[in-house]
Amino acid sequence: MQHSEKTATATAAGGMARALLLPLALIIALFFFWGAAASLNDILIKQFKKAFELSDLQAGLVQSAFYLGYFIFALPAAMFMRRYSYKAAVVLGLLLYAAGAFLFYPAAQVHTYGFFLLALFVIASGLAFLETSANSLVIALGPAQGAARRLNLAQAFNPLGAMTGVMIGSHFIFSGVEYSAQDLAAMAPVARQTYFAAESAAVQVPYVVIGLVVVVWAMMIAMVKFPVPPEQPAAAKASSLSHLGGLLRTRGFMFAVVAQFFYVGAQVGIWSYLIRYFQDVVPNTPEKTAAGFLTLSLVLFMAGRFLGSLALRRVGATQLLATFAFLDLVLCVVAVVLPGRIGLYALVIASLFMSVMFPTIFVLGLEGLDEDRRKLGASMMVMAIIGGGLLTALMGWVSDMAGIHWAIAVPAACFLVILAFALRASRAAA
Repeated sequence: MQHSEKTATATAAGGMARALLLPLALIIALFFFWGAAASLNDILIKQFKKAFELSDLQAGLVQSAFYLGYFIFALPAAMFMRRYSYKAAVVLGLLLYAAGAFLFYPAAQVHTYGFFLLALFVIASGLAFLETSANSLVIALGPAQGAARRLNLAQAFNPLGAMTGVMIGSHFIFSGVEYSAQDLAAMAPVARQTYFAAESAAVQVPYVVIGLVVVVWAMMIAMVKFPVPPEQPAAAKASSLSHLGGLLRTRGFMFAVVAQFFYVGAQVGIWSYLIRYFQDVVPNTPEKTAAGFLTLSLVLFMAGRFLGSLALRRVGATQLLATFAFLDLVLCVVAVVLPGRIGLYALVIASLFMSVMFPTIFVLGLEGLDEDRRKLGASMMVMAIIGGGLLTALMGWVSDMAGIHWAIAVPAACFLVILAFALRASRAAA
């Protein structure tokens, strides 16, 4: 009798696991989608600089518009998710993502940079919904004992998506046709405008295709039945926002939010201007060749996630974070004082050590908080992503004023802040 009960239980568990397989696969793919969207911005900065004759500061507004969407919609996404469901938040996020991608077509038709920035803002608003809900949903889709394994698997798809985004951009957006300022000045006005229009139109087909794929994914998720995670009591939901004041007074948490702000700023800034740095310090480098080094950076970033996970078995999280922050600080200083291939290689290698910073800061910041404060704190961590927009624009301003290699001093300062956070967290844990 007992054997029959065990067999029945095992069969039921196996059936449940099979039932969760498709929903889990659909949600894990979201990590790929937002990784691709973010890395395509690095391509767009270079592309729009050509198509609209932008300064580095103006080109950096690509990231400002994108990460402003994250900042504004992180808390509304959390409230929407609590009011309806994880699944509803994911579907809405995907539809917003697709709407922003489709807006690239009319933006190119009218050849208006501001229209492109609006499209990126809409994409980012959708990604705010996806990032706020997907991590929690991956945990909810399956037994608790396998949650960490599922989440690690999902996160591995993010850099894979980022590499795919760079490859899409370098092959289907970059034309390989580049004119100097002198060449453009010598061209007839009609020929010059035709060139600008063609470079602007190069983004249309890739983004329309991306929008269609995202719509199909939204439809698949809408049609698939998802298990409903256990709901909190209404009283608990209503009381969670009352913890905001307590979080703001928690120095360790607030320092983590600040560190996350500077980390995202450093990561986005380095990747956004890597192509620009390469072409400046190694003149006459084709844009597609430079994009290959960005892909290499993303490969190292993904490898660093696996190596960092292994390293965490032997050293503490604060020690690893402090070591990696110090190494990236040194590498950025090298890129500033030795502009050229040595500086370029230093920036590429920096991605290896950036890899573990976001999740490590995230975990250290939420450590010791109760469930309600963790949920609110997680939304504030997502809001800190605005650092990618503000600090990238700052790098563009520094580049315009002093040169692209001096702009790398901005991420160097960011890693100094992260090092200070890691040392403080280490002392607090001692």
